[in-house]
Amino acid sequence: MAECNSECGSCESAETCDLKLKTKMSAIKHKIMVLSGKGGVGKSSISVNLAVALAMDGMKVGLLDIDFHGPSVPTMLGLQKITLNTDETGIIPAEIHNLKVVSISLLLPENKDDAIIWRGPMKSGVLKQLLEDVHWGELDYLIMDFPPGTGDEALSACQLVTDADGGIIVTTPQEVSLSDCRRCISFCRKLDLPVLGVLENMSGFACPDCAKVIDVFGSGGGENMANEKNVPFLGRIPIDPDFAAACDTGRPFIYHSQHKPAAQAFSKAVDELMKQIKKN
Repeated sequence: MAECNSECGSCESAETCDLKLKTKMSAIKHKIMVLSGKGGVGKSSISVNLAVALAMDGMKVGLLDIDFHGPSVPTMLGLQKITLNTDETGIIPAEIHNLKVVSISLLLPENKDDAIIWRGPMKSGVLKQLLEDVHWGELDYLIMDFPPGTGDEALSACQLVTDADGGIIVTTPQEVSLSDCRRCISFCRKLDLPVLGVLENMSGFACPDCAKVIDVFGSGGGENMANEKNVPFLGRIPIDPDFAAACDTGRPFIYHSQHKPAAQAFSKAVDELMKQIKKN
């Protein structure tokens, strides 16, 4: 019996394990990785609303939360109290808004507030199991929400999902975020992962009364950085108080507030993303 190099310890051989992963991924047309150089830039909220926006357009979409140490996708979709079911062949994802969702927190039957304390090899093994053991079925898009930075999870995913369409880099306008995003772009290039574009989140404040956008934290830094690095710029998403409230209450902003400036800006960014995917 060949020794498995996946570190998950659950397959008969490396060849069997690799074939299973390739077969599962071949049923998914597009794989998009959502990355950020720094935490707190709204990466998970972007992932959730991107997945919901694509599902609203009639696409078959899966959302995989790979932020093992800070999984927030279930809260943003109102799924934090459920536990995923499994059968003899794998994991059955949760379904909401015509969207299939998997997060490590939804696989924990005990206290979901417990910290997950794993080293790199453990995280890499679990990530591979999530990719190959979930019943994704045929999907148009799989959106993968990563933890901030360029650590084990992002590295393992790039090595496992070799045919990914590319990554979206989420930033805020401030230089403290932009400097880390430059490293994120460098990471993508070193691993031959196409950069689908930079998305500038928290770009100004959308007043709920007059709808005017005020540049509280500045604006334009993400676009300047994208031009500097010669990567596409997807757009700017202003701060909206309802956006934060939507994340806390599990009501996707793009689904419930389509008339608001932030939602309209997000829809334009999704359209630009689709153009970049078609180019690649």
